Amino acid sequence: IQTGKDNKILRKKSADIPIEEIKKFDEAGLFEAMIAKMYEDDGIGLAAPQIGQSIQLCVIGKSAVPNGKDLILINPKITYYSKKTTLAEEGCLSLPGVEADVERPAKIRLKGVDKNGEKITLKAKGLFARVLQHEIDHLEGILFIDRIKE
Repeated sequence: IQTGKDNKILRKKSADIPIEEIKKFDEAGLFEAMIAKMYEDDGIGLAAPQIGQSIQLCVIGKSAVPNGKDLILINPKITYYSKKTTLAEEGCLSLPGVEADVERPAKIRLKGVDKNGEKITLKAKGLFARVLQHEIDHLEGILFIDRIKE
């Protein structure tokens, strides 16, 4: 796992994955490896930059996903943020031992692509919305500590 608030990979905006290359990443076992790494490290989500891959890919653990299945999300873009926010404690596998309250929109909508290259749209609230925002921030080079209000 890449760590540190000044880590160059963690601070870089990740590149979109061309649809025609998704199968290559799947066949290489990247999606399953990320899910395994997330659980191995007791995470609830993991973004590709955290494992040294500067690409628009994140996984969300089934405990945070309403349908109870692990989510693989490619090229995600948040299209709506609610005005209502919630404050909750966050931590990050890339910042071991650091935890802080972070205010985030309570509800979001997003679009992206699944591991089959199919377009998907999601509505999220609660923990699911928070984890999605945290992981998508990673894809933009943003760490949760950047979101802390003094």
